[in-house]
Amino acid sequence: MDYRFQIARRYLASRREVSLISIITGISTVGVTLGVASLIVVLSVMNGFYDVVRDVLVSLDPHVRVVSAQGEGVANVDSLLRVARETRHVTAAAPYVEGKALLMSDNTGDANRVVRVRGVEASMMEGAAPTMAMGRFDLSRNADGVPGVVLNQRLGQRAGLVPAGRAQSSTAVGLLSAPAVERTLTNIFGSPPVRRFEVRGLFQSQGTSKGQRVFVSLAEAQQLFRTEGRVTGVELRLDNLERAAGVKAALQRKLGTDRYTVQTWYDLQRSLYDVMQLEKWGASAILGLIVIVAAFNIVGSLTMVVIEKRADVGALQAMGVSRGDVRRIFLLEGALIGALGTGLGLVLGLGLAFLQQHYGLVPMAQAESFLIDAYPVSVQALDVVLIAVVSFGLCVLAALYPAVRAAAIEPARAVHLDG
Repeated sequence: MDYRFQIARRYLASRREVSLISIITGISTVGVTLGVASLIVVLSVMNGFYDVVRDVLVSLDPHVRVVSAQGEGVANVDSLLRVARETRHVTAAAPYVEGKALLMSDNTGDANRVVRVRGVEASMMEGAAPTMAMGRFDLSRNADGVPGVVLNQRLGQRAGLVPAGRAQSSTAVGLLSAPAVERTLTNIFGSPPVRRFEVRGLFQSQGTSKGQRVFVSLAEAQQLFRTEGRVTGVELRLDNLERAAGVKAALQRKLGTDRYTVQTWYDLQRSLYDVMQLEKWGASAILGLIVIVAAFNIVGSLTMVVIEKRADVGALQAMGVSRGDVRRIFLLEGALIGALGTGLGLVLGLGLAFLQQHYGLVPMAQAESFLIDAYPVSVQALDVVLIAVVSFGLCVLAALYPAVRAAAIEPARAVHLDG
């Protein structure tokens, strides 16, 4: 074993004459441990929230969306679908129609509100339909020819609407689109053509901005908004969510940027995802101050060690140990403190994250209003490595000043002062 490492280890573990040094060294180690553990736990929880929100939004948004660059809708949908389906990693592609309409119900006045209507092909929603809270995702016509509609759970509950087959509440709603209103205004003797639907299901979307979204079939949406065969765009599902950026680039090359705009799931909610990432790294910076304070304590404790061991340092130099080796001894002592504190912090942080992930030790307040009962946890290897490297690096850096000061000790003067 290298003699410099042996000396550094003895300095760290030895019983010192000045007990304050031991106390400060212990505080430094505990500070690094708590800082590392706190960073791992907090970042893992924020990653967990990010994953939960992303999964909820992606259940309603496509992995990739293609729309007209001019915003006038897509007419040649068949050729666009062919190009999309031939693109690597695309598992499903389907047209959709989207627009705003007035939702009306005789059950309560609270149901008369503007909603965002999405017309989709029900067959293409298999495996991609939103999580249902009640009923089923059924947009087909019933025996009486009335088409189905699926509403957001909170919207349906406020309006007193339940899926067909569940008694004692209204199941019928009407949708009135802006094009229908405009057409009525040209005919003063006509009444607004309200299209009638039967509520078939209520889907979950707590904690998102999708509370006013309703689903109808693609054909019904085209008639509702009078699109004359056009669709708003094409939505794609991929075999891997993380392939979205590559698929976007491939489609943009094939389709060009002048006619079509390609958006990934991240683009569709970019402001929300960016804010969540900003909060994550903001919290990291604040908690990182714990490690920085611990590093300052290392500076103080090692400086006091240098003062205490000046005679030993002088004797080592008199025996032929170079100033560089003296410097390395105290850098190694700082590294040992950093390794101990970082290692304990990793064990503590990962242990707490594991317990929370598998046993939900800390429940969420008002969990009934969200999708999960306990704080979510998602440990990312890159975060753990980054925390460990930065923490250990700060500890070694903190030992630099005491190491330089130790290397500057004159042997004769050190022995004379000690005597």
